[in-house]
Amino acid sequence: MSQLPAHPLAQGDPLNHYVKKILTSRVYDVAVETPLHAARQLSARLGNNVLLKREDLQPVYSFKIRGAYNKLAQLSPEELARGVVTASAGNHAQGLALAAKTLGVSATIVMPKTTPEIKVEGVRSRGGKVVLHGDSFPEA
Repeated sequence: MSQLPAHPLAQGDPLNHYVKKILTSRVYDVAVETPLHAARQLSARLGNNVLLKREDLQPVYSFKIRGAYNKLAQLSPEELARGVVTASAGNHAQGLALAAKTLGVSATIVMPKTTPEIKVEGVRSRGGKVVLHGDSFPEA
């Protein structure tokens, strides 16, 4: 893993250990450090400083890659060798597919037959094997 440059929040702050742990997490093998953008109008309306974390800039356009990758990174080699399976019709499916591909793990994603083709292709293009089953998410 490559060394990250010092982050301004991690220097001299009481939360140094916590911030350092976040910034050196294995999730950055696949995720990117996304910016915070000020929501000026919302901040003014609420009388507070509101920041938006731009997770839409991740490779799968959502924060779901973080949880999927962190879970896979905690599995034993034996568990990883068996591959992973999930039921999802959206961002988690794409996040798990990319996380598994990055780690060289087989990922099977069960999706309802009614899943939009763009979501199905999003999973396939990230290395996931798609199984279409059922007419609704509970059936998948």
